[in-house]
Amino acid sequence: LSDHIMSKYKPFCLKTCTLLDKPSRRIIDFKADYVGFSIEDLFVIGYGIDCGQKFRQLPYIAYVEKSEEED
Repeated sequence: LSDHIMSKYKPFCLKTCTLLDKPSRRIIDFKADYVGFSIEDLFVIGYGIDCGQKFRQLPYIAYVEKSEEED
């Protein structure tokens, strides 16, 4: 993506930022310039992140524990 942006828009520089980084889920080799928190492979909710259109309004970020049925 950053190669595409650099070639199409030709910015002087491009920096990437993410609040939550899950390195274990990464499909391509990519490292953000600024990372708020590096987290394990957890399903997170709150602060705009939802689960089935629910929990997005939480004023904090939390993770959802898997039930025994999901294991």
